[in-house]
Amino acid sequence: MALRIAVDSGGTFTDVCVFDERTGRVDIWKLPSTPDDPSRGIVDGIRQILEQLDADPSDVRFVGHGTTVATNALIEHRGVKTGLVTTEGFRDLLEIGRQKRPHLYDSRIGKPPTLVRRALRFEARQRQRHDGSVEVALDEAGLRVIAAQLRNAQVEALAICFLYSYQNPAHEERAEEILAQELPGVFICRSSFVAPEFREFERLSTVVVNAYLGPVMQRYIERLYASLKTMGIRVEPKLTQSNGGAISFGTAAKLPVRTLLSGPTTGLVAARAIASAAGYSSIITFDMGGTSSDVALLHEGAFEETSEATAGGYPIRAPMLDIQAVGAGGGSIAMIDSGGHLKVGPRSAGAYPGPVCYGKGNDEPTVTDANVVLGTLHGERLLGGRMPIRRDLAVAAVERLAVAIGLTPMEAAQGIITVATANMAKAIRVVSVQRGHDPRDYALFAFGGAGPLHAARLARELDIRRVIVPLTPGALCAAGLLMTDLRSDFVQAKLVELGGVVDGTPGGAGNAGTLIGSVFAELKARAAVWFDEEGIAASDRSISMQLDMRYRGQNYDLGIPVDADRNEPDLDSMRQDFERAHLRRYGFNADGDPVQIVNFRLSALGRMTRLPVRLGEPEADSRAVEPVGTRAVWYPELGALRDTPIYAREHLPIGYRMTGPAVIEQMDSTTVLLPGMTLTVDASRSLLLEFA
Repeated sequence: MALRIAVDSGGTFTDVCVFDERTGRVDIWKLPSTPDDPSRGIVDGIRQILEQLDADPSDVRFVGHGTTVATNALIEHRGVKTGLVTTEGFRDLLEIGRQKRPHLYDSRIGKPPTLVRRALRFEARQRQRHDGSVEVALDEAGLRVIAAQLRNAQVEALAICFLYSYQNPAHEERAEEILAQELPGVFICRSSFVAPEFREFERLSTVVVNAYLGPVMQRYIERLYASLKTMGIRVEPKLTQSNGGAISFGTAAKLPVRTLLSGPTTGLVAARAIASAAGYSSIITFDMGGTSSDVALLHEGAFEETSEATAGGYPIRAPMLDIQAVGAGGGSIAMIDSGGHLKVGPRSAGAYPGPVCYGKGNDEPTVTDANVVLGTLHGERLLGGRMPIRRDLAVAAVERLAVAIGLTPMEAAQGIITVATANMAKAIRVVSVQRGHDPRDYALFAFGGAGPLHAARLARELDIRRVIVPLTPGALCAAGLLMTDLRSDFVQAKLVELGGVVDGTPGGAGNAGTLIGSVFAELKARAAVWFDEEGIAASDRSISMQLDMRYRGQNYDLGIPVDADRNEPDLDSMRQDFERAHLRRYGFNADGDPVQIVNFRLSALGRMTRLPVRLGEPEADSRAVEPVGTRAVWYPELGALRDTPIYAREHLPIGYRMTGPAVIEQMDSTTVLLPGMTLTVDASRSLLLEFA
């Protein structure tokens, strides 16, 4: 055997996918997560699936991992005691932030706690101008005094952020060198390494978050790495990052801020490959797990990417896929709010105690319990029979809620599903309508353990006609890790006006074109060094380039792809591409206004062996499929329970077609086909659900 293993560790379940390079066989496994120590669930999952395959750890050629460790630590404020050294006069910038107060008049909105308290924020005497030139030299003696105070305070991590260090990192690099000498064992990171871009507050916030999470991620990685070695796995594991690529454990330990969307991104990679095989290049992904739902948009095969997001209330400046998350998962708890209205999430029952039907002590009804009551989920078991389900407990919990709001149990259960669906539809509108895309022009690609269960009703809510459910939806993020590449992102901030103004200095248009080419040449050189360090063969290397552009005077920019093969770009084409993107996003163009470049970006990709999307031919017995049973399912469309055929997913051959209602069950998920919908099994064995 030559096994490639990927593990996606979520808040409720841990998913494992194994691909044998020699035989092409793919196996998946699913087990409850271990929130107290996620590495334990990962090791248990790998051990269990190796036992199922009668394989040895020495057969493993690759281990990839998606994790929520950094995300959860930030949201739950379980980082370490952190210090900050910044430019003299800017000690309080971390609390001042931007003058953006979208919830100014909402008394219920709380400001997230500052990750570095004021007593641990220090000012270094130094100053650089906007062009990187030095105005005040770094006071090294003063820096050593600061180090003594940090040592006495027993900080575990330290962030360094000086003004305009993205233009000239010399002061930050020297400060890091001195502080590392004075503070051995302390995790130290500088903004010119973590986020070398303009916007001082976002850069400061990003490097502080990175420092705050650094030791947490280091300890987790060391523990998991040691456990894998003890098992007998000898390969160097990889970890997914927010941009959809993979990095080494060592890089992830230095840049935990880049793993905040580690888990969901690989699901997008797999969704793109499978949807493309099905003939769909424009899709909206819908990944519903036990704790949350993540949605994203792929237009003509391209991910929507962003360089700025908010995690746990903290601005983050890092390359990432544009994914919107909402607290609506299978474990989301339903309750009555202070106004007497039904509310679902964001509070979740998690993996333990989990939904009421798990029988582990929770008595508050969840989305999963509502599905058990409605009959859309099996009332006795999940995970192919490995997890027993208590329907009686779920019914009792939903009945208590129903009495409180004056509904029947079925109406209350359906109300939970309706509210959760509305929450998920709102998230999809953010990535589609608010970005200038009509969701009706896209197919809904549903995955995650609970995605196929809710996809049909969500699609109807958004007037989307087609739903795609892949072969292994409950473990797609793990499978996607076996379809991704190694990736590293490089950025250089520099203000260039297409009309010929460079960093505020007028010049010719040719000067701007030459400068653009020279900056990308520098980024390509840095990428070449990374390729060599990772040992990536020349035939497996590729790059993509992008410019962040805006109209002069705008505060926000748009990412515009650039042809990586051209030494100098076509400035007219660049402006046209920008104006098309601006029109789609904002609905207008400022004709005649100067257009500026603010950031140069380059992504370096190292191709790895990928899990293939296998296509087959229609099978001879495509009409001879019998249900494995029937179950009473509540349909609000009919206002009644209806005996519904239950099918085993593995029994549905390529080319099979049916009309709903029906429920399709498999180990890792359940798919609901609404009355009147049609289902077709395509060549990749994905289910295509369509409204008439």
